[in-house]
Amino acid sequence: MKKLTDFLEKYLSPLGAKLGNQRHLQALANGMMMTLPLLVIGSLFMMLNNPPINLETVDMATSNVFIRFLINWKQWAMANSEWILAPYNMTFGMLGLMTSFAVSYCLAKSYKMNAAVSGIMTMSVFLLVCSKVVQVPAGEGSISAITSQYLTSDGMFVALILSFACVEITRMVDKLGIKVKFPSSVPSMVTTFVNSILPLLINIIIIYGLNLILVSSLGKSMPEAIMSLLTPAIEVGNNIWVYAGIIMFSNILWFLGINGTSVVFSIVFMIGLAGTGANAEMVAQGLAPTNAMNLQLFRYAMLGGAGGTLGLILLMWKSKSAKLKSLARISIVPGLCSINEPITFGVPMVYNPIMAIPYILTPSICVVAGYYAQVWGWITPGYIADPSFIPFFVQGWMSGMDIKNVLFMFLCIAFSVVMYYPFFKAYEKVAVQKEIEEAKEEEEFEW
Repeated sequence: MKKLTDFLEKYLSPLGAKLGNQRHLQALANGMMMTLPLLVIGSLFMMLNNPPINLETVDMATSNVFIRFLINWKQWAMANSEWILAPYNMTFGMLGLMTSFAVSYCLAKSYKMNAAVSGIMTMSVFLLVCSKVVQVPAGEGSISAITSQYLTSDGMFVALILSFACVEITRMVDKLGIKVKFPSSVPSMVTTFVNSILPLLINIIIIYGLNLILVSSLGKSMPEAIMSLLTPAIEVGNNIWVYAGIIMFSNILWFLGINGTSVVFSIVFMIGLAGTGANAEMVAQGLAPTNAMNLQLFRYAMLGGAGGTLGLILLMWKSKSAKLKSLARISIVPGLCSINEPITFGVPMVYNPIMAIPYILTPSICVVAGYYAQVWGWITPGYIADPSFIPFFVQGWMSGMDIKNVLFMFLCIAFSVVMYYPFFKAYEKVAVQKEIEEAKEEEEFEW
């Protein structure tokens, strides 16, 4: 075990630290977090539009009060769906557009550039290449409308690439020093306005120009070309075994004392959110969600936090070790909300060879189990972006509006208990013996 620990520390620890500090990955993670409030609000309206009941299987005359309430809710939602889903369409339904602004904002901020201006520039360029104005029949005439295919979750990866490209182009222009210098008496907003014109123009010339070249030569727009190139990589990322490997890598980093979640969050969150967005679009169209690679998978990996330690907390609750027992009582509430720094650094799990195996493997096994539980129809694939750091059972229910999802989480916790049990008992024995020795030392000192 020591050889394995030394190997991980030598090779993976520097890699994890480097990835965790990588500017573009940090911008991606921070940018996606910026969009979360809008996604949560959009998801709430999606929930409002889809009460958990099938009108074909219930009878108003014979149903109880609660079922009648759900029937009335469903009928009201069906009659007013256009208005109920409007907030969803303008929040969650604009995920690609929001990502283009948020990621470029965060990247520009890390470069100490004008973040807001960079975000607006990127959003403008994104709209330019990812949508077009079309005439839609309306009554006796027509109205102008823009296409929205790539403004949704379908355009999230395109938004990511354009965010990086626009900021780097703007940064290149800044480095050339082509700026108009005004006297100090001129308001800063005027200076910002004038000096934003050239970077925006160059971004449009380069990116929109490339878009026109692709359309004329390949018959594909830039988003179509990007997605055709990214499809193999996306398919690899959507492979459950690759995803489980990423989660395992995260927990290895935690074992080494590096925040593994922050390293992989941008990757797993983007994969999960794309799947959740695709499922949400299906549900909005009255279809059943089918994408098993969704945000809920990450929730299965984080039951109790990194390492899936909620089962361990339950074991520690009745521990013979006073330290472990008290630590369990401190950690139970944060653990219910997927926060487990008290466990990771209090037990500790860091550089703890006894606990390494369940700590590293448990989350990945739960993720794989969650994937196939969705594929086989045992639970509902997630189609709602639930808030982070709320009790896991609330997340489980919100994700698919299905109590079976919550029950599955409890099964994962039971598995965690079983997985941790033999290793916990071995560690508990060591902890108890250490406490006895420390008590003896204190008695001798007092004497």
